[in-house]
Amino acid sequence: MLALDGVGVRVGETSLLHGVSLSVAPGGLLGVIGPNGAGKSTLVRAIVGLVAHDGTIRVAGRTAHQLGTRGWARLVAYVPQRPVLPPAMTVADYALLGRAAHHALLGAETTRDRSVVGAVLERLALDRFRSRPLSELSGGEVQRVVLARALAQEAPLLVMDEPTTGLDLGHSQLVLALTDELRRERALCVLCTLHDLTLAGQHADELVVLHRGGVAVAGRPDAVLTEANVARYFGATVEILAGSGGIVVAPAARPVPPALSVATAISEGRPR
Repeated sequence: MLALDGVGVRVGETSLLHGVSLSVAPGGLLGVIGPNGAGKSTLVRAIVGLVAHDGTIRVAGRTAHQLGTRGWARLVAYVPQRPVLPPAMTVADYALLGRAAHHALLGAETTRDRSVVGAVLERLALDRFRSRPLSELSGGEVQRVVLARALAQEAPLLVMDEPTTGLDLGHSQLVLALTDELRRERALCVLCTLHDLTLAGQHADELVVLHRGGVAVAGRPDAVLTEANVARYFGATVEILAGSGGIVVAPAARPVPPALSVATAISEGRPR
């Protein structure tokens, strides 16, 4: 469903992303992880068409150049890390924005649009909030509304950039559990950047570690999330545990030698 071949992004003389090749099958969830500044959000923005890129990005065998902006929007739904929300807009009206790619510019909403949005809001337990302004929602509710707008597009590819940012553990698990259910029911293809390595290991079918703008390692979660890989690419000391829900990445205490302060360790890029 999604295939990237040699994708790179440059800003001036600076390379933010280079030589990224990956693929995701229908119904699959690819988790993209990596340290801050590794290129995760840049990769997402390239896929959804927000930044120019080298190489080729195809969804269902087609490129954005072949389909145009509206055609691409019918194939790719996007959940941004920091969505811009009109505070006075209601939940239902915001979710309806996801239907824009399905009718002519300035076209009125249809009965089908309202039906699709109603079903999505009900599925995400948001139906009772449909008339509530976005400004009156909690963080977890907002994240579900943003997901509702994306799902209302009925696109075969869902791209999510850190969808659990700012959420507590319960809401984080809820968002990803709902995503799991929907991708299996609809054969929805999902690419998701994640900061929480445990959630990544428990929900993704495969993981890609980005490091300095390129793919450092890729494969099944149990092969990617090793203590050696986390130390090498994240500068962290962890223990990898087997929990009832899957992999658990637990921080391990590591004393700093007396001669090496924490500030020095950070400046030299050493594990802390």
